[in-house]
Amino acid sequence: MLAVHLISFFFSKLKEDPTKKVDRFLHAMRLQDEQLVDISNRFLAEMKKGLSAESLAAAAVKMLPTHVRSTPDGSEKGQFVALDLGGSKFKVLRVKVREDEGINKGGVEMEEKTYPIPKELHEGRAVELFDHVSESLKDFLLEKNMSPEKKHPLAFTFSFPCDMFIALVYRFCSAGIVGKDVVQFLRQAIDRTGDMDVDVLAVVNDTVATMMTCGFDDQCCEVGLIIGTGTNACYMEELRHIDMVQGDEGRMCVNTEWGAFGDDGALHDFITDFDRDVDAASLNPGKQTFEKMVSGMYLGELVRLVVLKMAKLGLLFDGHVSDALRTKGKITTADVAAMEENGLKNTKEILTHLHLTPSPDDCVAVQHVSTIVSFRSSNLVAAGLVAILTRIRQNRNLRGLRITVGVDGTVYKTHPQYPKRLHKVVRRLLPDCHVRFVLSECGSSKGAALVAAVAQRLTSQRRKVDEALSLFTLNEEKLQLVKSRMREGLEAGLKSKGCTIKMLPSFVYHTPDGTERGKYLALDLGGTNFRAMLVRFKRQKTRLYHKIYTIPLEIMQGTGEELFDHLAQCVCDFLDYMGLKNVRLPAGFTFSFPCQQSDIDTGTLVSWTKGFKATDCEGEDVVSMLREAIKRRNEFDLDIVALVNDTVGTMMSCAYEDPKCEVGMIAGTGSNLCYMEELRNIEKLEQSNKWGGLGNDRCLEDIITLYDVEVDIHSVNPGKQRFEKLTSGMYLGEIVRQVLLDLTRRGLLFKGHVTETLKTPGIFETKYLSQIESDHLALLQVRSILQQLGLHGTCDDSIIVKEVCGAVSRRAAQMCGAGMAAVVDKIREDRGLERLSITVGVDGALYKLHPHFSQVLKETVGVMAPQCDVTFMPSEEGSGKGAALIAAVVRQKHQM
Repeated sequence: MLAVHLISFFFSKLKEDPTKKVDRFLHAMRLQDEQLVDISNRFLAEMKKGLSAESLAAAAVKMLPTHVRSTPDGSEKGQFVALDLGGSKFKVLRVKVREDEGINKGGVEMEEKTYPIPKELHEGRAVELFDHVSESLKDFLLEKNMSPEKKHPLAFTFSFPCDMFIALVYRFCSAGIVGKDVVQFLRQAIDRTGDMDVDVLAVVNDTVATMMTCGFDDQCCEVGLIIGTGTNACYMEELRHIDMVQGDEGRMCVNTEWGAFGDDGALHDFITDFDRDVDAASLNPGKQTFEKMVSGMYLGELVRLVVLKMAKLGLLFDGHVSDALRTKGKITTADVAAMEENGLKNTKEILTHLHLTPSPDDCVAVQHVSTIVSFRSSNLVAAGLVAILTRIRQNRNLRGLRITVGVDGTVYKTHPQYPKRLHKVVRRLLPDCHVRFVLSECGSSKGAALVAAVAQRLTSQRRKVDEALSLFTLNEEKLQLVKSRMREGLEAGLKSKGCTIKMLPSFVYHTPDGTERGKYLALDLGGTNFRAMLVRFKRQKTRLYHKIYTIPLEIMQGTGEELFDHLAQCVCDFLDYMGLKNVRLPAGFTFSFPCQQSDIDTGTLVSWTKGFKATDCEGEDVVSMLREAIKRRNEFDLDIVALVNDTVGTMMSCAYEDPKCEVGMIAGTGSNLCYMEELRNIEKLEQSNKWGGLGNDRCLEDIITLYDVEVDIHSVNPGKQRFEKLTSGMYLGEIVRQVLLDLTRRGLLFKGHVTETLKTPGIFETKYLSQIESDHLALLQVRSILQQLGLHGTCDDSIIVKEVCGAVSRRAAQMCGAGMAAVVDKIREDRGLERLSITVGVDGALYKLHPHFSQVLKETVGVMAPQCDVTFMPSEEGSGKGAALIAAVVRQKHQM
């Protein structure tokens, strides 16, 4: 008796508060934030499985690539035909994107006509269906006076909420490429109909179309969400993570197909008995688990099953159950929304139509059931969306994220509380992210047309960018031209003084033999930095101490006296730093500019390069100028025994390690080369080749582009050092800037917005090429580099910038390779060898720091000089050690 009284008391209490009664009954549907985070993490793991080729087969969430690689940037325009196929009818539309002035709706204007699908085609063959679609399309074109002779780009929205095309949809999805089968059906039907020139540019589902529609007005929109009869989400994924698609640059929209989340048991502990009943009664038991928990197709049925169960247990309607309540589909999702929208009045009317006699408490309870079922739906959708946003944030290595989600679907649009609940949960679970939700108001047809418009824009952009970059492409014929012109220049330079390639003797008679001893000073002026070094040679071991000093621009371009006084001050500081101010050391002076030497310790500057233009220096002996500056300072004394070019210093430094090293090369701020020439060709043992002047006689006009011309015109020495301006770090960044400026002015980059930064000469330093072209540098980091320069671009802009950098640096490496091939082939032929094995000592930031320069250089030499085995040996201590070695060799010779 006691038990009976307790149960009676329990139910009487519950009747007093109908909402608590429902809460207890549906406690499994009331999800806490911790549970939502758990679900979100599970979905995130499923996404990773669906993107991986290794786990795709076992993944419930298939993550289908859509081949949509870009969202709208607002510059799209054109006229398109759109097909929206789904259900018992379909629409044909003419969509104008920014075609006419005064267009409303965000620059898009649409005209449409709806065509029915006859009943006999509902279960007929796909061929017959698409013939009907094609004939309707032709009718529309004729009605709108759209000329059949003009090619019409077509976009195709293909989404079926009903089961009539289940076999076709299954084939379509399992192909792994969105649109593969349906596009084929449509194109064949158009061919059969005839008299139409239609180009099917894009086929999308409603999720992608929603993202693109909203993205046209809000370019932060990179997620599409459908919450309607069905549910799905898409987002822009990094291409490098999508194993099913080749390539790793840029992004691609992925349809998550998240309705199948949980098909593999991932949601087993969140599925209720009511979910199991809904699944068992569906057309596809065991499939689309997540969709059956959240979508409009099933929310009404879930509510019906809950109410039915409660009634059977005597918790509602005094235990009365009507036949209508037992009937599947009698409570719809629209009913669920109505019960929440207008309170108990609507609830009572709906229950009365089910032949029930509800009490006020019954109405409160059933309304609360509807709230819990729809609330669970919005919570689950929020958990899935949080996983997607988290994935995007992780991909881009961001702490916070500003992003827009485009949304469509009847549940989201018609349910009074659903959007607010969804937004609130997403923002609560992702407090560091600013998430904006935008409702798609124009349907999926506009989105499909925008996919076509974006595809058309990208195709046109790609063609124009490729045309611009093709100017930097060097085929074997052009490389052979560079090699032959270099060879001709070498020969001419050995015979006369008036040639563009200055073949300047260095008066170095001996290479190191390993017996060098003592302390030597090395001074290195090769660009914007001046380096002072103390080098100690002892028992074939070397110790080097150095300090680097910056040469200010006003010194580089001031007077010669100011420049050499600055160098003397730097040397004084270094000697003081090393405690050697009162010691007179032998010194080698590396001076990396064209000099005509008459002896080892004298050299007349032929011309400045690398941005230097200090006055009263050209035609003067630079060693004498340095000695005079030291005398003016009167604080220390040096024995400058050798004047060395950086290429010679590099060669000597590497020859100390490898006796086969007979060529020195610099690929850095400047570009230059030296090599050992045969005595019968010149009177001196070693030859310094100033190859930077190749092209000064216009012999490279077939290779020089309009961008190179601009760089040359605005340089400090127009018309000079043309080869160097194509190959050296002093100029590559500026070439890239000129290309970017041109592409932007043509509307192919940065939305055509030319910033003051982009117009600033020298702002794009060559170091950015090395950073941007790094294989391991994500495009997000490329965008970060551009933003530091005041250039705010999209992912597509970053791809193009990376391609521009690659084209410019590859040409530079190929030209250096062709020039090197000319030198080593000459050495081989002069020595009468079938095959030459030789080492090239090389230095310079471009060679050492650029991720691809050295490899392209080696490959080019291999192709252009196939009878030479060339080993490139980086100089670890640069030309400074070489200058010290030359000073040591000269000092030892004088002591003999």
